[in-house]
Amino acid sequence: MTPAPRPEHLGADDPALRIDVLTIFPEMVDQFCEASLLGRARREGVLEVNSHDLRQAATDAHRTVDDAPFGGGAGMVLMAEPVFTVVEQVEPPRPLLLLGPGGRRFDQAMALELAEAGGFSLLCGRYEGVDDRVRTHLVDGELSVGDIVLAGGEVAALVVIEAVSRLVPGVMGNQASAEDESFADGLLEYPQFTRPASFRGWDVPDVLLSGDHGRINRWRRAQSLVRTARERPDLIDGRGGLTDDDRALIAQFDLDLP
Repeated sequence: MTPAPRPEHLGADDPALRIDVLTIFPEMVDQFCEASLLGRARREGVLEVNSHDLRQAATDAHRTVDDAPFGGGAGMVLMAEPVFTVVEQVEPPRPLLLLGPGGRRFDQAMALELAEAGGFSLLCGRYEGVDDRVRTHLVDGELSVGDIVLAGGEVAALVVIEAVSRLVPGVMGNQASAEDESFADGLLEYPQFTRPASFRGWDVPDVLLSGDHGRINRWRRAQSLVRTARERPDLIDGRGGLTDDDRALIAQFDLDLP
């Protein structure tokens, strides 16, 4: 997916990233986004997260947004009309992505694309799915957080919001933390240690206490390569395998590949 241009309705003084979520449980999104780093970023004006209740477009006393599927079958389907109505009323930033199993698999690369997009929106499905006219005529794409079954898209939306927001400058206290984390370079993160230097007979590696930051960085890189090869070989394969430089670095620290 190509990052979308900054939406025209966002000016220079607006937050670096705006995320709109369309859901029948807006309180779930609001409560999550008020906590920790996200809450602080919202209060400081770095991040804007808006939740929109799909039931606001319901036309009956019970605020119904679902109905039985044509052709029969178990469960209910989210109707097209309330979804279209809310989208047309609030004009959320595009791309508008439906959270569902058929979409592009969400990963760190996509998180970075969305973080640089200026704004995007998430549509949370519920029940047995959404009327297919929403998928084919309203949204810009579909997004999957994995081959799992959830009761609705809200939890998936929170995963996306958390992963994307932490990549926006100003959301994390130390931007270098985001750059060093797992998957930032297609690798798992290296082992981390803190005080005390010795705990129950297990000592922190001497290299981390050496003060030689160049050597520390090389050790960390070697550890990331070995850990990824051991625990997520698919990531190594996706990089085209280990290079000669990778293997030389690993050998420099006498580390064993699986």
